[in-house]
Amino acid sequence: MPSFESVSFPGVNGTTLAGTVDIPDGGARAWAVFCHGFTLGKNSAAASRISKALAGHGIGVLRYDAAGLGGSTGKWEDGSFSTKVADVLSACGFMADTGRPASLLIGHSLGGAAVLAAAGRVSGLDAVVTIAAPFRPSHVVHLFESELDRIAEQGSASVDLGGGELEIRRHLIEDLHSHNLTDSIRELHLPLLVMHSPTDNTVGIENASEIFRTARHPRNFISLEGSDHLMVERKQTTRAAAIIAAWAGTYLDLDGDS
Repeated sequence: MPSFESVSFPGVNGTTLAGTVDIPDGGARAWAVFCHGFTLGKNSAAASRISKALAGHGIGVLRYDAAGLGGSTGKWEDGSFSTKVADVLSACGFMADTGRPASLLIGHSLGGAAVLAAAGRVSGLDAVVTIAAPFRPSHVVHLFESELDRIAEQGSASVDLGGGELEIRRHLIEDLHSHNLTDSIRELHLPLLVMHSPTDNTVGIENASEIFRTARHPRNFISLEGSDHLMVERKQTTRAAAIIAAWAGTYLDLDGDS
């Protein structure tokens, strides 16, 4: 059975990020980093179940909490898309420093956009996977669209994002709008797997189409029929992990030595 290791490593702006490394039984044949969605955390269904399932397929995975979430220090409201991207790089640096360099990046929802933005700066990377990712980071602004005027006037507002009240600050919105992933995707030069549900009501399937059209080969698209955006059903995450492992085997040399 796969095991796990609780870890921590420096994030940006003096934060310390709490992570879990899911470790395959008998040793990993490859290592990955998983970036969770906007407010979800490392123990969200998508992050935890896909990472654990991938460990069962021989791929070890680091998943971690963004600052201010779960066991990580700092304040979530101080963060931005830029810090999310920087933390992907910090996570990859930590794995490399501990002798487990990541050859695969996986991102769910806004985390998918973050790994697309970060991938070009990760040495030794072999492949990238996005799950229910927006083409534009600013897509998440629709989650608190009704509060935009108040945020513009007051600088911040407390918003219910489904998992509780979180403070949204003006700088977050400005930062989200400042990022365009077109060049990052077009110049990725890595195999890309785009996974998305055609019935995703949070991040529409058209986002996957835009990512796929912008990317260059090798690229693949998998439709996650029956899945919701958060992937709360175990059968959804189990299927996604099996597909990722099978696809990644072409690029990560999973049949090679540990």
